[in-house]
Amino acid sequence: MRPEHRHPRRRDRSKDEDWIRALLHRGEAGVFSSVLDGLPFSLPRIYAFDEAKNAVYVHGAFGGLTGRVLEQAAGSGGVQAGEGPGVPMNLTVFEMGRLLPADEALEFGVEYRSVVASGYANEVHDQTEAEYGLELIMRKYAPHLEAGKDYRPIAPDELLRTSVIRLDIEAWSGKEKTAPEDFPGAYRLSEIRGR
Repeated sequence: MRPEHRHPRRRDRSKDEDWIRALLHRGEAGVFSSVLDGLPFSLPRIYAFDEAKNAVYVHGAFGGLTGRVLEQAAGSGGVQAGEGPGVPMNLTVFEMGRLLPADEALEFGVEYRSVVASGYANEVHDQTEAEYGLELIMRKYAPHLEAGKDYRPIAPDELLRTSVIRLDIEAWSGKEKTAPEDFPGAYRLSEIRGR
C-alpha cells in the first residue's frame, strides 16, 4: 500500500515522494515517537527503510521502551503484535543545514530537511523477516563490511536476544527550507562552536 502524502502548512516547502524516500534512505538516525503509560515518549534510533514495503526496521533489547509500548497495547486489550494494524507510531528524520541570521532575533532561521512518517509498529516474530530487517540495518550502516568475511552472520539463537520492530508507513510528509548560497552571514553551527 502506498502511504498517504500529507503536505505541511507551508506548501512551498513540501517535497515529493521521491525526495521523501531519498531522505529516509540516507538519514543517519531517526526519532520514534508513541505513547507509554499515557505519556508521549521519543526514542532516537538507527533504522533501515525498505522502499518496496514502505516500512522501516529498527531493533532493540527486549524490555526497552519500544517493546514496552507494544506490550502495553497488547496488555490493555489493544492489538497483539502481528495481528491487525499494530501500535500507532511516528518516525521523524531530519538534517540541519546553515543558520540564517537576521536583524531581529525573531526572524533568525535555519535550513533543514525533514520527513515525518506515521504508521503502525509491530514486533517481527517471523525469523526470516527478522533476519532480513537486521541485514537491512547492517547493509545501511556497514556497507563496506561483508557477512561471513568481516563479521559472523546473524545466528538464529541471537534473535532471541534482540527485538526487531517493523513500522508500516501509512502516511508521510517531507519538508525543506533552504537559502541562497550567498545568504548574508549564514553559518554552520559546527563552524562557530569552540570559539
